[in-house]
Parts: sequence; C-alpha cells; structure tokens
Amino acid sequence: MKIGFIGLGNMGGPMAANLAKEGHEVRGFDMADVKVEGVTMAASAVEAATGADVVITMLPNGQILRAVANDVVPAMQASAALVDCSTVDVDSARAMAEQATDANLLFVDAPVSGGIGGAAGGTLTFMAGGSAAAFAKAEPLFDIMGQKAVHCGEAGAGQAAKICNNMVLGVTMIATCEAFALADKLGLDRQKMFDVVSTSSGYSWTMNAYCPAPGVGPQSPADNDYKPGFAAELMLKDLRLSQQAATSADADTPMGELAQALYTQFVENEEGTGMDFSAMLPRFEKRGRG
Repeated sequence: MKIGFIGLGNMGGPMAANLAKEGHEVRGFDMADVKVEGVTMAASAVEAATGADVVITMLPNGQILRAVANDVVPAMQASAALVDCSTVDVDSARAMAEQATDANLLFVDAPVSGGIGGAAGGTLTFMAGGSAAAFAKAEPLFDIMGQKAVHCGEAGAGQAAKICNNMVLGVTMIATCEAFALADKLGLDRQKMFDVVSTSSGYSWTMNAYCPAPGVGPQSPADNDYKPGFAAELMLKDLRLSQQAATSADADTPMGELAQALYTQFVENEEGTGMDFSAMLPRFEKRGRG
C-alpha cells in the first residue's frame, strides 16, 4: 500500500519503519526534523496524505489531531482510510469519523497499548473503532505493527476501550504501590509480599508483570531507576481523558477521579515528570498517614 504517516515520534517512528520494512511505500511527516529508516519524508502533512491508500496519524492530543484532519481529509482520495492511532478524547474520535465519512473516506480510531518497546518490536495491541470495512482495510497494517487488533465497535469505541483500560491500570498501580509502602511499615519483606499477592486474590498486571518494587518480580522500570516505560505524565493524560469521558457520559468513577488527582499531584508538584508511572512507590514510601 501507499501509506502516509503523520507523527513520527517515539511511537510513530518505529511503527512507520516496521511498515516500510514489510515493503509498503511510506511517506512520513513530523513537525520535528526526524529521519525514519525506509520512510520518505514529506514537506507537509498534506503531501504525506496525497495519493495514499491509508493515512495513519500518531499525535499528542485531540486538538492537534482535529487540526491535522482539517488539512489532510480534503487531500485524501475517495475510499482511502484514515487510521488514527493517537490516544485522544472520544468526542474528537467521533468528530473525525463524521468528517471522514462526509468526505467518502473510511475511518478507524485505533489507540495502542504496548509502549515504545511494543512499537519498535511490532508487538502493539490495537483497540479499534469504526465500520467493518474500515477495520478490514487497516487490519493488515495492524498485523505488521502489532500482535493483536481488537475491533471494539463503531467509531470512538477504540478510544473508549483504551481509556477504560488505562483507568484500571492507573488505579491498580496506586493500590499496588500503597500495599508495598504499607508492607514496609508493617515490617513485611517485599519479596514475601510479592510471593503471596502474585499468587493470591490480589494478583494484577501491575503486581505480576510490572512490579513497582526494585528487585522484586520480573524486570521492570523500577529496576532502572524508574526511567519510563510508561511515563507518569502519560498516565495522567489518560486519566484526564477517562474523567472527561465520565463527565460527558454521566458515569460515576470515584476511583478514577482520585487516581487522576494523585497523579496530578505527583506530576505537577512532586517531581514525577519524566518518571515511570510506577514511581508512585517511592512517593508513598516517603509519606505518612497525615
């Protein structure tokens, strides 16, 4: 396929490179001066999108995404697909879907899970929303860039799945870090706690696969001075999106709301910026009950 790829940062760059390695003709654009192996760089987003069978976007937020869509949608050929892999608000995804449909384009919102390592290794999970025809056109590309793609429903369903998943992730990480900090103060050895919880009813991904305690469980960012696998500020972004969606949908999400407040405090007032989201553990270690 001829693919336009807009947004070649830490995630988009490796994803575009993997498509090029499989023989697709990829033209890319980014506001920064970047080079990606196998990708022909375009002078603008419009140039990258013109004549493409599929245009993929990987952008920071819904506002930027809407601005890019306003530029590229008129430049795309009829029946081409616009595939947004950004994590943005559900309303922006649905607005883009309507804009694309009005222009006789296919649209998929397909945020990803798997981080920078998954982007480089082609092992991402895609959570996709859109019509069956749109998903079918994008699916061969998902197979190259990732290991799993789930068609979650109509437009916006991919974003909904992503923010619900990451609300669970944020809340669970806080609970896991609180438990380790409590175990410390109770004199319980961290390894012993891990041995019990990881095989009992407290089992979770944040405990078993991404343990926030250094030297306990499988290798994780905790074993690398909490350098980000998934940065705290990105978790905060996703929690804010979850609460924005909860407000729009009139959903009661008190734990998600509290998780957002805690990550806001951590990122904005406690030097959490640039740290992994599991660095909540040393944060709790330093704090008492008051």
